[in-house]
Amino acid sequence: MMAYGLGIAKGMMVTLLNLTRKPVTVQYPEQRVTQNPRFRGEDFVWYEERCTGCASCAKYCPQGIIKIVTAPSGEQTQEGETYKIETFDIEIARCMFCGLCVEACPYDALHMGTGFERAKPRRSDLVITVEELRASAKRPSTWFRPQLQNRGYDPAKGEEVPWQEAGRESTVAPTYDDMLKRWVEGR
Repeated sequence: MMAYGLGIAKGMMVTLLNLTRKPVTVQYPEQRVTQNPRFRGEDFVWYEERCTGCASCAKYCPQGIIKIVTAPSGEQTQEGETYKIETFDIEIARCMFCGLCVEACPYDALHMGTGFERAKPRRSDLVITVEELRASAKRPSTWFRPQLQNRGYDPAKGEEVPWQEAGRESTVAPTYDDMLKRWVEGR
């Protein structure tokens, strides 16, 4: 019987302590909380110049929400053939924003975005089409992109990232000067 009264007293003590704290409520949308640069939002950033149409993102998506339709483009690259992208749809109504599609992309063409205000009354409106991906602002999240995080990039500031700077090759691949020093001058 004594333990019952002690539990109520502890609960009331927690309530009294929280009454004296400063509230953290934000009156959204008038006030906004600072967003973390690594936030994985509802938008996707797609760099068409980097995309080869290999569909790795669609293959690795656990929900199967990425639809890619390609056709041979006739252009040859060093790695293989580049495909013409006819359809690249992402159905975000079923997306769990895990980022596996971003990790699977070997050419760093797909990035998570930072948007979160995409509510629609119908599910059919929650599809990001290839036209929308092409026209969207190129402000990727720094999640799974150490090259952006290391240079202090913050997508909330509105700065767009060109496709040449969006890849990881700058942090992984040696520069021409590094290779020259190592293989020519160093021998």
